[in-house]
Amino acid sequence: MKRIAYASPVNPAPSGISDYSEELLPYLGQYADVTLYLDDALRPGNEALARAMAVRPLSRLETDQRRQPFDAILYHMGNSPVHAAIWRAMQRVPGVVVLHEIVLHHFMLQIAAAENNIAGYLAEARERYGAEGERIAQLMARGRFTAAAFDLPFSERVLDRAEGLIAHSRYVTERVASMRPGLPVAHVPMGVPLPPLIERAEARARLGLPQDALVLASFGHINPFKRVEAVLRAVQVLRAERADVRYMLVGSVSPNYDLRSLVARMGMENTVQITGYVERAAFEDYVAAADICVNLRHPTAGETSASLLRLLGAGRPTLVTASGSFTELPPGVAAQVDPDRTEGDLILAYCRLLASRPDIAAAMGAQARAYVAREHPLDGAAQGYMRFLSQLYGWGDTPKLRAPLWNLTTYDARRTAHEQGRQGDTATRRQGGTAPSNLPSAICHLPSDAAEALTGIGATEGDHALLRSVAQAVAELAGQKST
Repeated sequence: MKRIAYASPVNPAPSGISDYSEELLPYLGQYADVTLYLDDALRPGNEALARAMAVRPLSRLETDQRRQPFDAILYHMGNSPVHAAIWRAMQRVPGVVVLHEIVLHHFMLQIAAAENNIAGYLAEARERYGAEGERIAQLMARGRFTAAAFDLPFSERVLDRAEGLIAHSRYVTERVASMRPGLPVAHVPMGVPLPPLIERAEARARLGLPQDALVLASFGHINPFKRVEAVLRAVQVLRAERADVRYMLVGSVSPNYDLRSLVARMGMENTVQITGYVERAAFEDYVAAADICVNLRHPTAGETSASLLRLLGAGRPTLVTASGSFTELPPGVAAQVDPDRTEGDLILAYCRLLASRPDIAAAMGAQARAYVAREHPLDGAAQGYMRFLSQLYGWGDTPKLRAPLWNLTTYDARRTAHEQGRQGDTATRRQGGTAPSNLPSAICHLPSDAAEALTGIGATEGDHALLRSVAQAVAELAGQKST
């Protein structure tokens, strides 16, 4: 069995990569003997993880590798200070980098500040990006965070220490290939658990939300690049059209972003709810309670958003920004919002469409869930890792040797119960004769308003799965009205 050192944050480290690793590790452990290396001060909160594998401090990795070399070392890098110990270990012992975003500028600035080496940071900006790069770096060093920083990736030193690289989007692999043409690179789609299907009414009851309100929601760490102000302007217009609109902001808020003052200036305190960070069960309820999810971000660091995949996997109709890795989503899975002067108009138009056409919203959600189940399974991600490592190091076949190291019970139990309930509902509808036996498969066979709405979200004649979902949703709604 191959031995792999795996360096990543895990919970309670405040990073989405903590959740990601805890979900991937039980599946990667089916193929190899994995030792988890953590920041020396970090103790995993997941008892199943601590029981299933060896956990070692990152300060010991160099010594451990010298005494009994691993077959591979994986370093997870993201644009967050929780990766500082991983970055330092990488400088001593090279390995394969799992690069979660191409832009590491903010991380490298924090490293420079921690090492009292702002002069070195400015010199690197000048050397790599010229006079304009140095000017932007000077602004950043003075605490004037600017969107122009996203044009200076500062990931070159990470790439220099990589023996190979795994990324979750073609956007990142193509950028890396242009920066380091000889570096072996693999695109491995991010794996996520398929979230539970929770009834909207049930979730709203637990959260104390009105059953008939139109609820929009954004999820994840809230900062100026999540386009919140543009969404708030659209919500203002919607509120003038219907008084029951709610906008939920679910997640931690950047200390550099005065969100509450922005909401107050726009007079929307009674419309907007800012929850702060919530635990996973509450997160799932907020997702289920939302009629429309909003996952906008521009400029982008090239990240693949696990929170977005969870929204799509939960079957929620979702708006995304048409930039970076998000443009790789197939038509019909999400509504793409261009990050230009049309942004506000598109947000408003999509919200009106999805609010007025529950059949279209249901079809988009069904297509999104099917996409995540098909393209982003956890076992498929683990296989992708092993396939690349085998090719890189010449291992040959790496078969699955055992069951997952632990069960992701926080998802599995609830998912099974809710999906069984929904299957029972579907069976009842079929026994009542309301579901069609033959579904049309072309836009021209749908009602004209449904066809127009589908065209508006980019669907074409070739999007057969989406069209079938829309046809079934329309038929079921028609059947419900007739009864």
